[in-house]
Amino acid sequence: MRGFSATIAAGLFLAACATTPAPTPTPGPQPKPKPPEPPPAERLKAETFADIPGWEAEDHAAAFTAFRSVCGAAREPEMAGACRRARSVELLAAPQAKAFFETNFTPYRVAGEGVLTAYFAPEYPARRVPDAEFSAPVRPRPADMVLAGTSGKEAMQRQPDGTLLPYPDRTWIETQGPKDALAWMRPEDLFFLQIQGSGVLTLEDGVRMKALYAANNGKPFIGIANQMRDKGLLAPDNISGEAIRAWLADHRGPDADAVMRLNPRFAYFSLAPDDGKPPAGAAGIPLPAGRAIAVDPTRHAMGELLWIDGTAPILNGAFPAYRRLVTALDVGGAIKGDVRADLYLGQGQAAGAEAGRVRHTLRMHLLRPKP
Repeated sequence: MRGFSATIAAGLFLAACATTPAPTPTPGPQPKPKPPEPPPAERLKAETFADIPGWEAEDHAAAFTAFRSVCGAAREPEMAGACRRARSVELLAAPQAKAFFETNFTPYRVAGEGVLTAYFAPEYPARRVPDAEFSAPVRPRPADMVLAGTSGKEAMQRQPDGTLLPYPDRTWIETQGPKDALAWMRPEDLFFLQIQGSGVLTLEDGVRMKALYAANNGKPFIGIANQMRDKGLLAPDNISGEAIRAWLADHRGPDADAVMRLNPRFAYFSLAPDDGKPPAGAAGIPLPAGRAIAVDPTRHAMGELLWIDGTAPILNGAFPAYRRLVTALDVGGAIKGDVRADLYLGQGQAAGAEAGRVRHTLRMHLLRPKP
């Protein structure tokens, strides 16, 4: 779901092709070298389950139910064995589920602290034809977009003469005529749909369609919350997603457009009939609400079982702590580092209101399966 970005990462990003040689750079101050990655012994510290904050208060039965439904995402032989054992028994009551985890896994504290955020699958009204309120087109991936570069993933725009240039930013895209709009949304709703990466659209005749991420223009994702705070548009302790969306709706038009264009990234979609199933993450498995996270795939493997310990929220109205077992099932462009996670909270308005308030100090614990 969030593999596109965030996130929304999500999350949530190009070197331009050139037809002439690049100029010789002028010597100047050299950047500081990056510190080396800590060796595995420093990254992970073995511990006991008694060391994990909140372990005794966990809903182990719910954690077990979620784990056995998604553990097939893991590719490591040891995790595959733990998955087979979980699926060989019926759903377990809390004491037995707790014993299952403690018998089959060894916990390790991941070094450092980071940030916990959250995301959701939005549901928005949409229209088949535009009007004054529903004026933002849901655009499909453009025909002139080419994925190129050394990674084969850089968004380039094919010019009439065949040359490739980096794809333009949000401002340019939004000034282009929407010849092939898939649907029409409120501008602030489309902006948040692009951040989340997918969602469900309900058209005026009641038909529900899934908006599925198709591509993005390759520009970096830049969050607008801090910029709105710095401009005095939002109070410092009220920069939640809910507050941002309300401001954009109240200032719909040039003022809101200018704020949204502070984020140059633009996402494209395809539409498919809504099958009623939860969205799938980067691992290709439907995301269990409250039990799946997006992680940095260079630091964590899909299917890893982790304990998140998110405390000290900085946004008004947030839950004081998120402590639970989760599985790494998604990725996001803004999710970088060992101790960084984006918690999937479900679908719809309530999940969105909660997700917009999550910004907690995060500590993580990795549960490795025993041989």
